[in-house]
Amino acid sequence: MKLKTALLGAACAFAFAPAAFAERGSDGTVNVLYAQAPSTLNPYLSSGTKDVENASIILEGMAGFDEKGVVFPRLAESVPTVENGGISADLTSITWKLKPGLLWSDGTPVTSADAKFTYEYCTAPDGGCAQASRYEGITSIDTPDDQTVVINFDGPKPNPYQAFVGGTSPILQKAQFANCMGAAASTCTEQNFNPIGTGPFRVVEFKTNDTVTLEANPNYRDPAKPAFAKMVVKGGGDAESAARAVMQTGEFDYAWNTQINPELQAQMETGGKGKFVNGFGTLVERIEMNMTDPSPDLAEGERSTTKHPHPILSDINVRTALSKAIDRQILVDIGYGNAGRPTCNLVPAPELFASDNTGCIPHDMEGAKKLLDDAGWVPGADGVREKDGKKLHILYQTSTNPVRQDFQALIKDWWTELGVDVELRNIDASVFFGGDAGSPDTFQKFYADVEMYANNFDGTDPEPYLASYLCNKIPGPDNQWQGENINRFCDPAYDALVAEMGKTSDMAKRAELAKKMNDMLTKDSMVIVPLVDRGRLSAASNALGGVNLNTWDTEMWNVQDWFRVK
Repeated sequence: MKLKTALLGAACAFAFAPAAFAERGSDGTVNVLYAQAPSTLNPYLSSGTKDVENASIILEGMAGFDEKGVVFPRLAESVPTVENGGISADLTSITWKLKPGLLWSDGTPVTSADAKFTYEYCTAPDGGCAQASRYEGITSIDTPDDQTVVINFDGPKPNPYQAFVGGTSPILQKAQFANCMGAAASTCTEQNFNPIGTGPFRVVEFKTNDTVTLEANPNYRDPAKPAFAKMVVKGGGDAESAARAVMQTGEFDYAWNTQINPELQAQMETGGKGKFVNGFGTLVERIEMNMTDPSPDLAEGERSTTKHPHPILSDINVRTALSKAIDRQILVDIGYGNAGRPTCNLVPAPELFASDNTGCIPHDMEGAKKLLDDAGWVPGADGVREKDGKKLHILYQTSTNPVRQDFQALIKDWWTELGVDVELRNIDASVFFGGDAGSPDTFQKFYADVEMYANNFDGTDPEPYLASYLCNKIPGPDNQWQGENINRFCDPAYDALVAEMGKTSDMAKRAELAKKMNDMLTKDSMVIVPLVDRGRLSAASNALGGVNLNTWDTEMWNVQDWFRVK
């Protein structure tokens, strides 16, 4: 049966509640704190959530996902469906209609040519587009007039709400980025730091890895919004100090991703200046296993599972034992309390797509030891296991964050008990999640054996998220080190499942395929070792109104509706 709009999350026009303010810019300045400072305002050049979040204040797509995961129109007049004729009956095309009179923040018209250009920009050879999975299956984009964008697919596309939908796939202004195609993309500093957009705010000044200063966009399509004349996004520090700046000192109105333990949360709530906002979505804290030799001494482009497989982690027995040795419930108790749940899934939600995969949750140290014993990894005189003269040494890296450092310490203890020599490294989050192709310390470069982080996907359909583990999504010098397939996993059978899902309409079958891919990455291969299904946790001032935490899109999804509580 063909996939109807209701089955994609009941996509429909979304009406916001009446504004609590009457005049654009009447509420002064709103101050926002990101412990992970943005390194770019072009989401196509970074997989870092903090970069996508900040860019979404400025850049928009045809549509977004609301706090329930429902598609709602932004630049489009309405959400195309099969029923309204916007999606072809054979599911091979989707037609978007721009709202009339839309202007870029520089006052020039937004046209269909901008959307077509954005597709060409992201799919250009050597461009290193971090969001290329959003454009999978597109053969061409037609623009019969200035208001119409027709996306054509290579076959039936049951989930067509990918390109130009959500914070990871906004529309760029063609006039600004015309000279930034392909290999030139990362060299366009002015464009990447000061993009012209259609969002409620426009950039005044961007200090990379520090501060974004924005002002109300005078050409925003709603003349009464935003309520704030100015927004200042300060980056850096750590999650605990960010939370305190809202909850106790009142210096900031909103702090993003306040990843702190339950005891600190309870302590800070007594300050009376703010509240924590949270909600579960698809955010999973996990350990990624490097399937290639991580040595930075290898020539760029030489890292592959065929040319230079990982000397230790290529053994699935090692990967499985490392997973078995972890007590996920303790991690939840220490790091998140009620805001976390142990998980074995990369895709924990929506329920339809979540695999019945719980085998990793029981802590099984003895089983882990036996697995290594049987595989020939035996303890040496110093207690560290070895095989064929190779010590079981693991370099374990993550971003600087108090909860993550607690996790590192606990996991190091478990792995040491298992007989592993563990070296810990933590990297400033702004660098680790940055998009700098020249930095050796980004999570995409992955010059370590294992690394830990969390991310999630836009909307309620995991197809583009799972597609990020395709063989052609491996970061490397030929794509400016962009792409989500950071562990260099490559399996033609997995790629075939992604292609099949892209053409499958039946929801039960789509769910079956998603679960198969989830299991291939997790329990079958242990390439990804999920730890905690994390609820989003951020802090909002009691003086800030309109905040509505969204786990299906960016947290900045409705900044146009924020206002000062009088």
